[in-house]
Amino acid sequence: MGNLDAATVSGRLLLAMAVLTVAVRVVGWLVSKIGQPRVLGEIVAGILLGPSVLGLVWPELMTYLFPQQVIAGLNVLAQTGLVMFMFLIGLEIDLRSLRGQGHKVTVISHASLLVPIALAVPLSLWLHPRFGARTDELAFCLFFAAAMAITAFPVLSRLLQESGLLSTQVGVISLVCAAINDVYAWIMLAIVVAVAKSAGPGDVVRTLLLSIAYLVVMFAVVRPLLRRLGHPPMWVMIAVAILSAWTTDQIGIHAIFGGFLAGAVMPRDPEWQHGVEAKLESMISVLLLPMFFGLVGLSTRIDQLTTAALWLTTVLVVAVATLGKLGGASLAARLTGDRWTESLLIGVLMNTRGLTEVVILTVGVQLGVVSPALFTIMVLMALVTTFMAAPIINRLRRRLAAPPAAALSGGVGAGR
Repeated sequence: MGNLDAATVSGRLLLAMAVLTVAVRVVGWLVSKIGQPRVLGEIVAGILLGPSVLGLVWPELMTYLFPQQVIAGLNVLAQTGLVMFMFLIGLEIDLRSLRGQGHKVTVISHASLLVPIALAVPLSLWLHPRFGARTDELAFCLFFAAAMAITAFPVLSRLLQESGLLSTQVGVISLVCAAINDVYAWIMLAIVVAVAKSAGPGDVVRTLLLSIAYLVVMFAVVRPLLRRLGHPPMWVMIAVAILSAWTTDQIGIHAIFGGFLAGAVMPRDPEWQHGVEAKLESMISVLLLPMFFGLVGLSTRIDQLTTAALWLTTVLVVAVATLGKLGGASLAARLTGDRWTESLLIGVLMNTRGLTEVVILTVGVQLGVVSPALFTIMVLMALVTTFMAAPIINRLRRRLAAPPAAALSGGVGAGR
């Protein structure tokens, strides 16, 4: 299909938005009925509308609904929604609840990063001749390690919201550890980009220094200015969130961190915060954010996994990813004093990959480091680790809520 004129693209974009909105809502609702987070259904809806299902059953309709020009427009809307969602998460989370938990956060965040990397490196050496023979081995191994070590910050945030764990110590620790993990992962990704593009170590140093400067400006300059305003008007908050996201994107980390930090530096007033959330949440959660999760599904190609060897590789990748992330985080939490129930809960939360995984994988595809087959394998790993989170979290929460005698006898307590 040739290039579409502007008027046609506008019309198709509106149609695609309507189709995606309905699809992610319906499938998300169906998935929620079996105890899964809606985000999983939203990604599945995208897969159903993409080349893996609709593209096989009715390719002409898929091409009509989602030509490249329309996908580009949806990406802008989706990115905006994701940034504003992360702004709301940063606005809601109270980092003061981490006082006295610095040692725990440090141990868990680094264990949940280093253990997956240690397991990913040998696996990447085995995968390289099969999926990345035409790419630099160092770039491939670094990229695969970063992808295996990531925690899906936005998906984790939404999972914590839907499970009621966001305001708990376990939820806050998991979210902060995920943020630390992802910063390291983006730095590793910067190294991959430098190696793949032969840009040298200067780009990596630049990213690190600019990130530090950005944090200093946000907390030492922007936060005091916002506090002087008392309750900043909505347009100021939106402008700060978007400019912060643009800044982090230019630095070379990701726009989502800019959105999150913009929310984190806003004044703390519970009543005012709830008012802001009420005004922004509907448009973000109902329209803009599902676009992002739907587009994730549209980018997967399950139809390309056509042999038993590819499916066995998928199982191996899922197993190594889960062992490294869930195992590393759980053991670290246990060693810092948590009971096994809380430790496993942190491990399961940190094991969700979801959206951020796909963002990193997309960069890998653009760099030529990741083949379409490996991209799909890694997307399936992200879906499986996200899918397994909700039922395990519910079981662990019931164990936390049950009195000791009931827990010992297998009774079920009501989770908060």
